[in-house]
Amino acid sequence: METIRFLHTADLHLDSPFKGMAAAGPDELARLQQSTFAAFDRFIAYAVEQRPDFIVIVGDIYDGEDRSLRAQIRFQQAMQRLENAQIPVFLSYGNHDHLAGNWTRVSLPENVHVFGDEVEQKQWTIRGETITIYGFSYPQRHVKEPMIEDYATAGPDGLYIGLLHGSVAGDSAHAVYAPFTVSELQQKNYHYWALGHIHKRQLLAQEPPIVYPGNIQGRHRNEQGVKGFYDVSLSREQANTTFIPTSAIVFTALTVSCRGIEYADDWVAACQEAIDGVVAELGSIIIELVMTDTEELADNLQRSASESEWLDILREQYVLNEPFVWIATIDWPSSSTSEFSNTLLEPVVDTLTSWKLEDWDELMSELYGHRAGRYIERLTLSDREQLEQQATALLAAELLKEG
Repeated sequence: METIRFLHTADLHLDSPFKGMAAAGPDELARLQQSTFAAFDRFIAYAVEQRPDFIVIVGDIYDGEDRSLRAQIRFQQAMQRLENAQIPVFLSYGNHDHLAGNWTRVSLPENVHVFGDEVEQKQWTIRGETITIYGFSYPQRHVKEPMIEDYATAGPDGLYIGLLHGSVAGDSAHAVYAPFTVSELQQKNYHYWALGHIHKRQLLAQEPPIVYPGNIQGRHRNEQGVKGFYDVSLSREQANTTFIPTSAIVFTALTVSCRGIEYADDWVAACQEAIDGVVAELGSIIIELVMTDTEELADNLQRSASESEWLDILREQYVLNEPFVWIATIDWPSSSTSEFSNTLLEPVVDTLTSWKLEDWDELMSELYGHRAGRYIERLTLSDREQLEQQATALLAAELLKEG
């Protein structure tokens, strides 16, 4: 049987504002804000060089429903490159770039086939093999109903591919849109399910492949690791997927042991050595440092300078560095707080941990509603847990200075 080859990507989030990077300077922010375009350029360059039979893009091409003109022009130019290379593109829009948004329209070349606001099929013939692709674009931001019910069951002939921007039903870690179960997808008898919406690379099933490629560029601390897309070879008998990295900048965490360190300059040197090792492996990075084996050293360092000062010292080592390096945070163990500080912290910690989801939403509602709200990522469960930990650590550090 004929084998076809296509590229599967999703969640490009072109022109993402990179929320949560307020401490970065203008040069660093400019580098970050360019990174989604840089990752996208790598994807397009790979496609033009490799000449797959077609490409599927499964939702959230743009970061917001207003679809910035800059992002649209860059996307249109990339699609033109693909048309010049005679590569068809099948795409759907997701919850971030849904069809009800307001934006200045930019035309797309004829090689780009866009799914409408209801599940529909598009067919393509490749070397005598009929390819049937099902998908839909979000008509508005919130699609809560299980759209999988509208996908037809595969017929006996040809290859069937499903495009679905959504999440597994009951997944409490993410906003649930167009929910589905793995068994529901398998019952459609498709040969490949190209998913989008979840920014973590995942293979939900082998038979058939049910695949999240993740996004092409991490945008904050919860999107760590190398990002990219899949190069897929598919026939009726088998599927082979190859991950292709695109990250222009990698978000990552690094544990640094302070065992045997006596002086502050030795600590700086140890951090640099560890960071340089990660840079050699990953290239440009945004890194969170986690200190271990600190014993009494952590107290001494925290008493002598604030975290922001230690961050500034480390960041100075990488000014104008290439590859790009930005140290985002330093995480010190909090186990050495005194009995005095623990006693004072208890009511604060109890208050923070007692807040329910609706309490956080109420506190943040005014901020989300502000016109700057698009630059603020909605808090996830892990975000709230981290904020609790950071608030506790900050208060503990301040109490230690006063103790």
